[in-house]
Amino acid sequence: MKKTVLEIDLKALTHNFNVISSKLKPKTKFMAVVKANGYGSDSIEIAKKLVSLNVDYFAVAFASEGVALRKSGIKTPILVLLPQVESFTEITKYHLEPSLYSFYFLNNFIAFLTSNNIKKYPCHFKINTGLNRVGFNEKETDEAVNKIKNCDCIQLVSLYSHLAATEDLQESKFTLTQINLFKKISSKIKSKISYNPMLHMSNTSGIFNYPECEFGMVRSGIGLYGYDNELTKNLRPVHTLKTVVSQIIEAKKGDSIGYNRAFICEEKTNIGIIPLGHADGISRSFSKNANVFINGKKAKVIGNICMDIFMVNLNGINAKEGDEVIVFDKKNNLEDFANAVGTISYEILTNLSVRIERKFI
Repeated sequence: MKKTVLEIDLKALTHNFNVISSKLKPKTKFMAVVKANGYGSDSIEIAKKLVSLNVDYFAVAFASEGVALRKSGIKTPILVLLPQVESFTEITKYHLEPSLYSFYFLNNFIAFLTSNNIKKYPCHFKINTGLNRVGFNEKETDEAVNKIKNCDCIQLVSLYSHLAATEDLQESKFTLTQINLFKKISSKIKSKISYNPMLHMSNTSGIFNYPECEFGMVRSGIGLYGYDNELTKNLRPVHTLKTVVSQIIEAKKGDSIGYNRAFICEEKTNIGIIPLGHADGISRSFSKNANVFINGKKAKVIGNICMDIFMVNLNGINAKEGDEVIVFDKKNNLEDFANAVGTISYEILTNLSVRIERKFI
């Protein structure tokens, strides 16, 4: 019996990992980003597969995500990109490696480590080179590094930064400015400490577009799932979101469809009722311009997306109740689905709710 399901193709994941890895030097480490439940997939199953492929590192956003991986048996090092002061106990208990990104976090973490007599705890130092989200800027690094140097509780595993626009080659001047600033700051930091932490800066687009930014490790998130930009067309989409036509109703000319009478039929119209809505992560923004595919034909979304349902126009489509509906798959790309409503693949994937069954193939 057909139902709503998000299929996750582990063979495609393997292919993407291998394609990205093939761009790297033999000794370059690979950090897989599995935050936000593995970009809406299932972080544990994705991580287990990547462990079997000998991935070097994982990255998550928050400590709770790292804890879930540890409890599932993942032993690979895990960087926590945006740890909070409330999570110090979880971080150290589960051997997670926090990003040091602000004086507030750094000062509190040093105090915690000192009070618990913890020495040389592995951490990653975040440098703000122009994305201007989190991290120490150039003027702040001396003070921050001195704090680390003057205590014996922190060992810097890496120095890292994040690029703002690697997918847009028209922004190459800005990207190269970021890369050069990172080299300058990281070199200065290394001169102040007595050991040699790894450097990493590249994201998926950076791996493909800026090989000079490879350093000792790279990070890939969205590319593992088969999405990025025009230069990564040999990646394979991992996700297929499919559902079913629950009901077909016949509407007369002049009938309104759904809430706020957002669609008025200009002719006799067959309406397909699809059991997905904004409670499942299908935003109301899809009420305009979005399409799904039924029996190989494009069916336009009409009316306002409801909590549990959306409607499509079935005129010209030979469809019946129970037929499969493809929201996106390898052929009907998620990028196109996202572009139609002015969003990005990241947002759609990470919004998909837990009530959509995940199926690994």
